[in-house]
Amino acid sequence: MEPAQIDISVPQSARIWNYWLGGKDNYAVDRAAGDAVLVRIPDIASGARAERAFLKRAVRFLVREAGIHQFLDIGTGLPTLENTHQVAQELDPTCRIVYVDNDPLVMAHVRVLLVGTPEGATDHVQADLRDPETILAAAGRTLDFGEPVGLVLLGVVNHIMDDAEASCAVARLVAALPAGSHLVLSHSTAEIHGELMLEVMRETTSRGGTPIRARTRGEIERFFDGMELLDPGVVSCSRWRPVVSGAGEPAEVYLFGGVGRIG
Repeated sequence: MEPAQIDISVPQSARIWNYWLGGKDNYAVDRAAGDAVLVRIPDIASGARAERAFLKRAVRFLVREAGIHQFLDIGTGLPTLENTHQVAQELDPTCRIVYVDNDPLVMAHVRVLLVGTPEGATDHVQADLRDPETILAAAGRTLDFGEPVGLVLLGVVNHIMDDAEASCAVARLVAALPAGSHLVLSHSTAEIHGELMLEVMRETTSRGGTPIRARTRGEIERFFDGMELLDPGVVSCSRWRPVVSGAGEPAEVYLFGGVGRIG
């Protein structure tokens, strides 16, 4: 495979996200775009960190309480700390994980950095969420679709602008999973920041970033149709089963998430 071509003249969504999470795999153009958003919405990076913490809590729940030992993580993004395989394999080293992303730059990093335990398995697939058949065929090399799977879709469905296309992609993946599988999904919303968030999304896209859209809580809940939506439902990622502390309820962030049981 030829090395991924990196265009550092325009910002790239995964690199901006990496910057907000405190990573180093980003360039000046990404930091400038990220800072422009931070000026408008100062808690944008807090939302990114809250989503990462939501992933960790959800994966731990699936391994410890739901008996899930294999994961299909689509829209992986650039590796940061405590990725899906690290969280899962810390609890059960035999867990199997398949990472999927459509960005060749992301996949170049993923193949090098996201390597799991020798007892388990970690595979990497370059494919688009809009092409679930390719994803399922490739993931079948590593995952056993006769056993429950944790399907992880963090901050990726919001890059599919058309509602019908987004719903069909998620539904096709869910339909391929056996009873006992779970969907972990997060999605951007404007329910916290209103029109300001919509303006920022348009501005980021105009700078060359990946198109993104916000959906309402109700629209996000529809991705869980036919599943048992686990308590507390679709909520701000910061408020999905947070670690109890004396600081009170965490502040809401612009990313909502939920976990649903299939079958």
